[in-house]
Amino acid sequence: MSEDENVSEEEQSAADDWAAAMEEQEEAEAEQTDDVESMGFEEFDNNPTAGKNVNPELDIILDIPVTISMEVGSTAITIRNLLQLNQGSVIELDRLAGEPLNVLVNGTLIAHGEVVVVNEKFGIRMTDVISPAERIQKLG
Repeated sequence: MSEDENVSEEEQSAADDWAAAMEEQEEAEAEQTDDVESMGFEEFDNNPTAGKNVNPELDIILDIPVTISMEVGSTAITIRNLLQLNQGSVIELDRLAGEPLNVLVNGTLIAHGEVVVVNEKFGIRMTDVISPAERIQKLG
C-alpha cells in the first residue's frame, strides 16, 4: 500500500467523522426548529442565510463576529497564591470530572456541552441549549 493510499484513507475517515458529527447537529437543529416555532420565534431560522426570506433588518447583524468560549470550570484564589503559580502547578476547579462544560457567547451562557475529538482536533457537542426565551429572561 502506498503512502498516497494511506493519506486518502485517513482523509476519508476524517471526512466520515465530520459528516457523522454534522448529521447529528442537523438532527438536533431539526428538533429545535419545532420548539422555536412554537415559542413565536419563527423569524429566527437556524440557518438564516440559507433562506430567501431573510429579514433585511436582521441580515445586517448576521455578519457581526461574536466570541464563543467553553468554560471548563473556575475557582477563586488569592493574589498571593496566584503569584506562587509556576510550571506544573495544579489549580482545582469547581467542576467534577465529566460534568458538562459551559458554552458562552460574549460571556453569556447559551448551552452546555461535552468535549469531543474529531480528526485529532477538539470540538464540543452541545448537550443542552438554553432556549431563546430563557436567554431573554436572563437579560432582564
